[in-house]
Amino acid sequence: MLTALALVAGAAFLWRKGARQRPALMAILAAVMVTNVIIWSLPTTDGKTLATAATSSESPR
Repeated sequence: MLTALALVAGAAFLWRKGARQRPALMAILAAVMVTNVIIWSLPTTDGKTLATAATSSESPR
């Protein structure tokens, strides 16, 4: 999340300096990162999050 905030701040800084393509890509990357965190944090229909479901399931050996 801190990286997403840094990307948004950097994109705003570069946007003010006149660059257009790099800040747009930085903003898109920040949005993708935040979306991934939201997806992993939202509860499923049974009330568990994907993060807790991934850690509680047994991994095959």
